[in-house]
Amino acid sequence: MTMRPHASLQRVLDDLGATLLELVCGPPAGTGSDEIGGVAIHDPVDEPALPRRALVLGVGVHGPLDAAALLTSLGQHEAAGLVLRSPVTVTAEVTAAVQASGVPLLGLTRGASWTQLAALLRSLLAEGDVGDDGAETLGGIPSGDLFSVANAVAALIDAPVTIEDRSSRVLAFSGRQDEADPSRVETILGRQVPERYSRLLTERGVFRDLYRSDQPVYVEPPVGGAGLPEFTLPRAAVAVRAGDEVLGSIWAAVREPLSADRAQAMCDAARLVALHLLRIRAGADVSRRLRADLLSTALEGGIGAFEAVRRLGLADQPVVVLALAVADPAERTRLADGLAMHLSAIHPRCAAALVGDVTYGLIPVSADGPGSDGTGGELRAVRIATDFLDRVGDRSRPVIGIGQVAFDAAGLPAARACADRALRVLRAGVADFGGGPVGASGPGGAGVAGGGRRVARLADVHAEALLMELRDLAAAHGDRPTGPVARLSAYDAEHGTNLVETLRAWLDAFGDVAAASATMFVHTNTFRYRLRRLAEVSGIDLADPEQRFAAMLQLRAIFPAG
Repeated sequence: MTMRPHASLQRVLDDLGATLLELVCGPPAGTGSDEIGGVAIHDPVDEPALPRRALVLGVGVHGPLDAAALLTSLGQHEAAGLVLRSPVTVTAEVTAAVQASGVPLLGLTRGASWTQLAALLRSLLAEGDVGDDGAETLGGIPSGDLFSVANAVAALIDAPVTIEDRSSRVLAFSGRQDEADPSRVETILGRQVPERYSRLLTERGVFRDLYRSDQPVYVEPPVGGAGLPEFTLPRAAVAVRAGDEVLGSIWAAVREPLSADRAQAMCDAARLVALHLLRIRAGADVSRRLRADLLSTALEGGIGAFEAVRRLGLADQPVVVLALAVADPAERTRLADGLAMHLSAIHPRCAAALVGDVTYGLIPVSADGPGSDGTGGELRAVRIATDFLDRVGDRSRPVIGIGQVAFDAAGLPAARACADRALRVLRAGVADFGGGPVGASGPGGAGVAGGGRRVARLADVHAEALLMELRDLAAAHGDRPTGPVARLSAYDAEHGTNLVETLRAWLDAFGDVAAASATMFVHTNTFRYRLRRLAEVSGIDLADPEQRFAAMLQLRAIFPAG
């Protein structure tokens, strides 16, 4: 399997230029190495690790001096370009910074949101992220490349077009949109037909006629504006079908009704668009399975791990492993997709997939420096995971274990093991290991109602993890209580007493009789009597630290409470 080439700056300007982006300063696209490896949003407070050849969105960057400083910094990271909000002030300092850094400066048109731009750019860059079986084409156009399809349709019918789904969301658009009316520009900027236009088309029965016919529908603009003065050009639209199912539609901004030849070309284009939409829909499931296979292979280690990491786009990059589990099996796929989307907003090369009943995520992080233990990367992953759980809520009781930083593919299996161990403690809920909940406050976790913890590193729950594994070992060996604990257990069973719980309460309270008696709801004198009695029955020397530790270990690992 081969990797498809990444989109280039020239491709981005061809598809989004004149409508969203313009080259403000720098060498013309296509004259050098203008490959784009990913999209990143500039954050001066918590700047993420930039992917190779990143196109950086300078959200909130204003003024020539700030722009020049950012360009200089991006030049050190070999960024593919910097996008600022138009109008961009180009001074001598900015020009010098562009020339010195080699980073082109682009402008984002006013009225377009950064979210819209990021979504469009990532849709252009998405192909090839996890590889493909070769250069598959439909109608001479790369499979699933709707922007190229839109440009081809526009050339056939000589009009700017959009390809939309059943909900009037814009999936792709052609060039020459500056020839259309303001309503078309607004539609593209919002990636959605505005509600007032959709309501007008619905009231006029346009959608009804569109979905009933296999021929293009001609739509006149409203007479006298009808409150929509931006809608000035007629439209020609045709439904995109796969059998009886309507997948979407193609809309062309025209100046007159289509000729017979142009109408036939639009019908032929609708069949081609249907093939691409079906390929995209089928490819989504294939891509999900492929990503899950690659992620699973990378986490398991072995010979195939290095190739899997490379195809995930994470070669030679430190990563943190996240492990997400939910209580409701029906929610696993939904939250797995949600985590993948959340991580992709953090870093375009993040990977997430459902493997078995656990969703694993890989987050690229910056190396903390020579000899570092990766704590900084782990804590950043904790913040990301906590933010995700805050967004999705507690309805399905999700928890996330954080593994250690893996500095290469060879370290991924150990990192996954750490995440799994932390996750197991979290899934156990409130664990009675240390006399309190697992979710006691600490630097690496996020507390929730009831004292439980939703996010934890292994360092935060290491003791609990070890005790759970010790319980597993004791169960595998068939171990049962011995010595003083066994004698107390037998005495309780015969006489109906609770000397084992008395010993447990005293050990948990570190010998504080007042605190221990309170947990047993008895008077301190009664508790002291029971303490003397259990010492007589079991033969334990409560003043001997070794005997106390042995009893505590058996009570925790072999004879747990309840």
